[in-house]
Amino acid sequence: MLTKEILLGILLPFAGTASGAACVLFMRRELNALVQRALTGFAAGVMTAASVWSLLLPAMEHAAAMGRFACVPAVVGFWLGILFLLLLDRTIPHLHTNSDEPEGLQANLKKTTMLVLAVTLHNIPEGMAVGVVFAGWLGGDMGITVMGAMVLAIGIAIQNFPEGAIISMPLRAEGMGKGRAFLSGALSGVVEPVAAMITIAASSWIVPLLPYLLSFAAGAMLYVVVEELIPEMSSGKHSNLGTIAFSLGFTLMLALDTALG
Repeated sequence: MLTKEILLGILLPFAGTASGAACVLFMRRELNALVQRALTGFAAGVMTAASVWSLLLPAMEHAAAMGRFACVPAVVGFWLGILFLLLLDRTIPHLHTNSDEPEGLQANLKKTTMLVLAVTLHNIPEGMAVGVVFAGWLGGDMGITVMGAMVLAIGIAIQNFPEGAIISMPLRAEGMGKGRAFLSGALSGVVEPVAAMITIAASSWIVPLLPYLLSFAAGAMLYVVVEELIPEMSSGKHSNLGTIAFSLGFTLMLALDTALG
């Protein structure tokens, strides 16, 4: 059942990406390197906090009946998420920001296309995370409230805003028109509501596996943080700006989850 709460929740992350991508319509230059590092660090902090408070801890709470083995679903799901993103990372051709070496299978694709694919790649686990928590709420699981699910969606939308700008501005710098750069940046976020809707559609079998799937999404998200976002926020001349922005994003998501979840 696609309620108004679920529809809003799955569209919020996409709205965050599209809003960030819209920066290219009124900003004349490429993002300053320090600003880009700060935004990347902020996004990494939000994703890390969301993975812990909104996904891993609830996964262990749902498995509390297993006693001392309550961590097993979280550990298994976490590693499945890591391996899933590792597989996508090795197979989908993509190019990270500030890098000239493509990753994944070799393909004759434009640089701009591979930049978009890089962001699209790590939007998949974010969409799955939103879908999993809403599927848990829809299934009547007492441990997940609609507000808790909305907090995760809001947190991902917040960290998607800088990501939208980070993808659209370099596309503009590569010579792409403002309209196309905005559209490409916005469309990189379409995979999130799609992944969320597919996950929700499978809610009948998701609820029994909820602890595993929550931690699966957490593992996939943390793979992106460690493999992509942290190296990008630390690249170039030494600066503590990325670390401070990471801490800001982490505490913001922590506060949102505690106050509203």
